[in-house]
Amino acid sequence: MATQWTVPKQIWKHPNPSHSRPEQFRRFVNHKHGLNLKDYHELHNYSISDWTFWKDLWDYLGIISSVPPTKVIIEAPLIESPEFFPGSRLNYAENILIRNDDSVSCTVARESGHFSQYTSREIREKVRRMANAMRANGLKVGDRVAAVVTNSIDAIVIAMAAASIGAIYSSTATDMGAQGVLDRYKQIKPKFVFAETEVIYAGKLVDLTPKISHVVEELKHHGVDHVILLPSTVTGKDLKIKSDFKTLTLAQFLSTGKDVPLVFEQLPFNHPLIILYSSGTSGPPKCIVHSAGGILMQTKKDVALGLDMWWGDTYFQYTSCAWMMWNAMLGGLAVGGRLILYDGSPFHPDIKQFLKFVSDQKVTHFGTSPRFVGEIQGRGIKPLELGSFEALRMFFVTGAVVTPPVYEWAASVLPPTTHVMSATGGTDICSTFVGACTSMPAYAGEFQVKVLGMKTEVYDYDGKVIDDTGRKGELVCSRAHPSIPLGFWGDVGRKKFFDAYFARFPGVWTHGDFIAINPTTKGLLIFGRSDGVLNPSGIRFGSAEIYAVIDKYTAIIEDTICIGQRRPQDKDERVLLFVKMRDSKILTEALKADIRESIKQALSARHVPAYIFQVEEIPLTVNNKKIEIAVKQIVSGATMKPSGTVANPESLQLYYKYFELEKLLAAEKEKTKAKL
Repeated sequence: MATQWTVPKQIWKHPNPSHSRPEQFRRFVNHKHGLNLKDYHELHNYSISDWTFWKDLWDYLGIISSVPPTKVIIEAPLIESPEFFPGSRLNYAENILIRNDDSVSCTVARESGHFSQYTSREIREKVRRMANAMRANGLKVGDRVAAVVTNSIDAIVIAMAAASIGAIYSSTATDMGAQGVLDRYKQIKPKFVFAETEVIYAGKLVDLTPKISHVVEELKHHGVDHVILLPSTVTGKDLKIKSDFKTLTLAQFLSTGKDVPLVFEQLPFNHPLIILYSSGTSGPPKCIVHSAGGILMQTKKDVALGLDMWWGDTYFQYTSCAWMMWNAMLGGLAVGGRLILYDGSPFHPDIKQFLKFVSDQKVTHFGTSPRFVGEIQGRGIKPLELGSFEALRMFFVTGAVVTPPVYEWAASVLPPTTHVMSATGGTDICSTFVGACTSMPAYAGEFQVKVLGMKTEVYDYDGKVIDDTGRKGELVCSRAHPSIPLGFWGDVGRKKFFDAYFARFPGVWTHGDFIAINPTTKGLLIFGRSDGVLNPSGIRFGSAEIYAVIDKYTAIIEDTICIGQRRPQDKDERVLLFVKMRDSKILTEALKADIRESIKQALSARHVPAYIFQVEEIPLTVNNKKIEIAVKQIVSGATMKPSGTVANPESLQLYYKYFELEKLLAAEKEKTKAKL
């Protein structure tokens, strides 16, 4: 059944599209090959039909290498992670640290209001000292370096120093529980561990030493040789942990290095660079190994051609070091931009102060989550009353489905020159499949384009391409690209890798998003995760369609989660909507009726949830993503053991009672009678 399409509201258009980077790149390709590609869509078709595109991109982005490529790809099935640019030699850190001057490359800010500036020359010097200390203590190519760190200059220095040597870097955020850290690092067996000892979040001092002590005590049996403790982010003082394992302060560790120049080891394009992790909300996370060349090319492409960043722009991605967006934002340094590294809560001491900081810092590209935008909207804040935001060209919202009302609201409260956009791809590829294009108009609720080089398609359940039909289906990628992961760490035989991406449609990457293409605008809409698609009475739709309607209630509803319930005794699936109210408000029967009517009018009667319940908490990951699948499984009868990636694991307990739905409804009915 096709979606009933209308032309959505246009929310942005480039005043001079020919000045955009996608158009510049199109002209570059045309000139280089004597082609006549007329627009972005023709450029995209070229990018997924001729392997030469990737060499064009290499040249356009100015990839630094000691041995340039002579061949683009050794073709192989996608499951085998085809090798790009065989024989070439480069170093990821050398390409990221492209600047070496006295311009500011990183501004580090904390919620206290204190911030410091670092020039590109100063950052290179810090990386030199760190890398020399790592070498002096035995770090070699292929060793793992793990970190539990804040989004700070130290995180960038540690990551770049490890990459300069050819070690494999992996990081988690300081708010992740000890078990979450161990679930990751016990698998990859790091040789070096760097850890924060004291941080501040939302105005509260957080002593991390008990957690780090526990982590170290476990990891000393899993290959760790060196533990380096970072000074308190609050006082700058060195703190100790309770462990018989010898630890070093950062200053002590740095003092062990020789005073020699920074060396960038020249390594193959597909040399492993980082390990990222699947959500792992109900089990051990999968350790996703990404290549240096793949991450370099894809993130630099996304920043340059997707975000339209230029030399000297300022990029502020609100993120922790546990999210792939931290790795993705490093592409901003590779195009000569300045990064804002923010540590702390955007709501403390006040969200208005945070927004004013964005404006005052002349941020050109700001990235955040739908939940953050919802909070601004729900509190009735008008950003332009806090600052001019005159430099802000790009406002991108990602990490979860962004509904049309969110697009429209953001566009209405920011300068008309600001491009509001979103993208999807994520941890699995540390890149994007669909996203923005500044040479094209932007429409509310839609990803503008398929990203260059990515053969993104929509498949029906028989594996047929349905791009032009307007019907919903699976987001797949049917052609190789450089950031297909090298595999999962420890996955001998690649069975887990196959099951994760290739079991649904053999030979084709299945990403797990439920998507459709607007036949008129060619924009793409995601309706939720395909494994969480709602299916009452055979009518398939995504939770995002419900969330889009609920957005009108932002002033009184803080958050919602919409899932399907099908217990062993149920003949059909029913839809349940759980609502968390703002400021201790009550979900009244009148409000429930209004929500049902709104969904019916906006979608159809078949989209209306069978039941709507008020809950105290919505389960979220540490990256603020709703945990729909776990809730769906719980209310359908499964027992879940939450992993360390669940930010509020106790919230899952709230949903077990809904398995006995009839008993719950009967109790509510009796309670209503008693009141009467």
